[in-house]
Amino acid sequence: MVEAVEKLTKKSEDPSRWYLQLVRMAKLADYGPVRGMFAIRPYGFAIWERIQRDLDDRFKATGHQNAYFPLLIPESYLKKEAEHVEGFDPELAWVTIGGREKLEERLAIRPTSESIICDFYSNWVQSYRDLPLLINQWCNVLRWEKVTRPFLRSSEFLWQEGHTVHATAEEAREETLQMLGVYRDCFHETLAIPVLTGMKSPAERFAGAVETYTCEGLMGDGRALQAATSHDLGQNFAKAFDITFLDEQQDRVYAYQTSWGFSTRVIGGLILVHGDDRGLKIPPKLAPVEAVIVPIWRGKNKAEVRSEAEKLHMELKASGLRVEADFDEEHSPGWKFNEHELRGVPVRVEIGPKDIEKNQAVLVRRDTGEKEFVPRDGLPERLRTLLSDIQENMMRQATEFRDANTRHAASYDEFQEIIAQKRGFVVAPWDGTPETEQKIKENTKATIRLLPFDRQEGADLVSGKSGKTAIFARAY
Repeated sequence: MVEAVEKLTKKSEDPSRWYLQLVRMAKLADYGPVRGMFAIRPYGFAIWERIQRDLDDRFKATGHQNAYFPLLIPESYLKKEAEHVEGFDPELAWVTIGGREKLEERLAIRPTSESIICDFYSNWVQSYRDLPLLINQWCNVLRWEKVTRPFLRSSEFLWQEGHTVHATAEEAREETLQMLGVYRDCFHETLAIPVLTGMKSPAERFAGAVETYTCEGLMGDGRALQAATSHDLGQNFAKAFDITFLDEQQDRVYAYQTSWGFSTRVIGGLILVHGDDRGLKIPPKLAPVEAVIVPIWRGKNKAEVRSEAEKLHMELKASGLRVEADFDEEHSPGWKFNEHELRGVPVRVEIGPKDIEKNQAVLVRRDTGEKEFVPRDGLPERLRTLLSDIQENMMRQATEFRDANTRHAASYDEFQEIIAQKRGFVVAPWDGTPETEQKIKENTKATIRLLPFDRQEGADLVSGKSGKTAIFARAY
């Protein structure tokens, strides 16, 4: 690959082309032979592994355990919860032949696992002593999407899906909100993405849920991304799958359930929120490589510079930092600078003959481009502090962008103008009717992204009826 970064389309000129180029050029993913199926390459998967590890630790800290459930779901299971199967029917892929024999019953490749997991839970839950049942699984799912894009919307994707069972409605609602908070904290603390949280409108609610809560992020092109959801399922699935238990009074009653999920689409969100014209910017907590050492040599001093770079590499790795050293001899230092900026490595460490003389190294930040000269003796400590500063700055920049692109509309004309010309989040009252929601969607292609927990009263801009605050945006 020669000077690949120079071929990257500017994000401001064509965000869609920029995104697709960057996914390929940064070696995050590659297209497969089946539409909507992508290979996640090692660098992209390393980012996913760090996200996964962070979330998995949070899940276990709140008492959840991991398990695994079957990939194939009998059609009869899906049909037990009518609203659920209706919601997913257009996206289902079916297995109809096993070996050389036609199957007696079609098997769906899981689009989500509520129905198959509920069948197991109906056997596992018998008494109030079995509750709460707190289980999560990491797996792949398949939804036959018409329009696909790597990470953001693919037919097959990786995710986690939590499925819990509780004795009371209050406990289930508490669980739903707790997991929404877990997602929010992961986005804010690790991904440096300032998400908004709230409820989905009934039209946007998960099929079969009593209530759906969401984390919504604002992407760099002004569109919203549903980044994670948490669902209060009430007793809908429990009644469909006969999940009952003997309570403390020895009465047999239906259980209450939740489900919640987070997928590889967040990698797409990470790219769109933090990326720029030079490529990726990865928050240090997620970066597979926190810093890359680029030795700068010329002929006669090559051996000395290489030796010092190797020592520095070992020293930084021994301190616990995730560090690479680029000893590639085919490309110039300038080419390497561009390449590692494209990959989003948070800090570049330069070392050349003059730096060796002065017993120093040069640190260059990916987020701001700022350069500083640091004594070798204090380099590991300074690098750690710098990485922390970069993490905080990336969250601050993303928050400032979100806030600058969140606008209140005083009239429907203004609402339409903002959506068409500026995008971003638009805050406006909604009268709560599906008719108004649908009209806005048809006229502007904007949907209700969430209903804030703290909703203000006001007159709906379309109907004039009394309503409460909703947040609208065009979305991925």
